[in-house]
Amino acid sequence: MCGRFTLASDPAAVQAAFPGVEGAEQLAARYNVAPTQAVAVIRNNGLYRIEMLQWGLIPSWAKDPAIGSRLINARAETLAEKPSFRTAFRRRRCLILADGFYEWRTDPTARRKTPIYIRLKSGQPFAFAGLWEEWRTPNGEALPTCTIVTTTPNELLETVHNRMPVILPHAAHDRWLAQGEQDTAGLAELLRPFPAEEMEAVPVSTRVNDPRHDAAELLNPV
Repeated sequence: MCGRFTLASDPAAVQAAFPGVEGAEQLAARYNVAPTQAVAVIRNNGLYRIEMLQWGLIPSWAKDPAIGSRLINARAETLAEKPSFRTAFRRRRCLILADGFYEWRTDPTARRKTPIYIRLKSGQPFAFAGLWEEWRTPNGEALPTCTIVTTTPNELLETVHNRMPVILPHAAHDRWLAQGEQDTAGLAELLRPFPAEEMEAVPVSTRVNDPRHDAAELLNPV
């Protein structure tokens, strides 16, 4: 799964990683993004601009918005089948901007979990494959939400966790952001583990366990 991530890069670096995108200047450094918080997203609405959506997808048909806290991730293998995700997979996809993420590795000898920070060796920002929805509040206001698509781990991540977020290469961005209803079989081909040789992972402080901690020191290796 993916339960925490970062987007701490300078806005200029985000702009360079996503040429032509609007709104990069609005971004503030985030070192511990947690579920239900606002995340930076580019939706497939043809605008190619950064918007802030709530992390945790609430399907349009949901009666209770609390379901969003359970839908922060969506398994790539079942997107086309699950009622919560299948329509969004066909019609409402997005890029969720990040520059790293955390997973927790179980240490059986110490009976504890060690947080591991994973990023690209290049240090550049990247995009998770995401889905989005708009849920209507009781007073009729639109609440846009999103979820991160996950897949099987690559060789680096399999020592840490049995899932990893789908990181889309730049060449796949336009296809993922295509407007209108799309063939899900073709889109599913994009949902693969990112190459392990382009990534690195380092143990970090357990301070990241508390989402109230959101500072650069969380990225320091321990």
